[in-house]
Amino acid sequence: MTDRPEVEDLLRSLAPQVLGVLARRTGDFCACEDAVQEALIAAASHWAAEGVPENPRGWLLQSATRRHIDLMRSDTARRRREERVARESVPAQASGVDDSLALLFMCCHPVLTPASAIALTLRAVGGLTTAQIAAAHLVPEATMAQRISRAKQRLKASSAVFEAPVPGTAEWSARLRSVLHVLYLLFNEGYTTSGGPVLHRADLSGEAIRLARQLHRLVPGEGEATGLLAVMLLTEARRPARTGLHGELIPLAEQDRARWDGSLVAEGTALLVGSFAGPAARRGRPGEYRLLAAIAAVHDGAARAEDTDWPQILGLYGLLEQVAGSPLVTLNRAVALAMVEGPTAGLALLDRLGTDGGPLAALHRVDAVRAHLLETAGEEAAALDHYRSAAARTTNLPEQRYLIARAARLHRHAPPPTGSDGSPGADGG
Repeated sequence: MTDRPEVEDLLRSLAPQVLGVLARRTGDFCACEDAVQEALIAAASHWAAEGVPENPRGWLLQSATRRHIDLMRSDTARRRREERVARESVPAQASGVDDSLALLFMCCHPVLTPASAIALTLRAVGGLTTAQIAAAHLVPEATMAQRISRAKQRLKASSAVFEAPVPGTAEWSARLRSVLHVLYLLFNEGYTTSGGPVLHRADLSGEAIRLARQLHRLVPGEGEATGLLAVMLLTEARRPARTGLHGELIPLAEQDRARWDGSLVAEGTALLVGSFAGPAARRGRPGEYRLLAAIAAVHDGAARAEDTDWPQILGLYGLLEQVAGSPLVTLNRAVALAMVEGPTAGLALLDRLGTDGGPLAALHRVDAVRAHLLETAGEEAAALDHYRSAAARTTNLPEQRYLIARAARLHRHAPPPTGSDGSPGADGG
């Protein structure tokens, strides 16, 4: 009998590989995804009880193939599919793209909008739930479900051919931006999960790094692909220090930096420096991933939190707003601004975000940042309210416990509320 978590981890890594092969063979992504999902369910049951087969990828591919054949309606179509899947497995591409990365490029097909392609590939390659993808895009889950469904329908209606584009072509460049964004979102979901009992999922961040390494080896002169790998490594380096003995969240300023992974810091820094020195540096100003990597490198280069070069980080966020501005970038710039000019300046920038009804309205980080800045400014009563609001909105339990603890600490030190005549209020005890 095999440990179920080990089986689940193996299936998670194999699923995009099998889907990539099957989709290339048949050109029918929607039916292939259904077939792979059924095969995964069967494998989870059989492997946990009987053990993992000698060739788990082959077992899963064969099972998915049979289920795909069963989905074909007409006898003619069935015979055609049977003949096709009876052939030998499609060999790895000469370009060096593995099945998971090839699948990622397949899903970022030109017939889809970038938003739809990103959502679909996060499902197919990353194995994220619709709720997790919706949280990453700051939209309701129902909206994201409709987006993914429409993407599948459009692929089916267009009879799109699932082939990975050739590096250096115009089609490659058009898809590359979506691919980079998907990998970045996949890494972020692994580094801080959108919900659940643990702060991070190393399997997701690890898979994102693996695919980013593949992409970097494929196009080593592509500055933004290099920058993406660099920011992942520089950020992942801090993961050992982000949680305590019981899985509790430890914020960046309080982390034991001796626990950071120095080899990842060194590798990420070297990649970043190389991306600014190579041919890509001569093709214009750096994009968002090299800028994000530069910000991460400044953090990682500080031996102590108080040594952090916040003016440099603030300047980098200003550049990032020009290149790839978003409410989240502005939110991070508000933190940097507060560290340079004081909490009042940061709060003023937060006020200009206009979160009422906007994409950040339901994001707990806005309340968490505002609470921290209010606390720093000495406005503890207001900070307490925002810590509580942030805790109520997050579904990541370690984050929630951290925010509750911050609120409880402020509550213990707050003076008791009083009535209009100076006597203790009704809730003051």
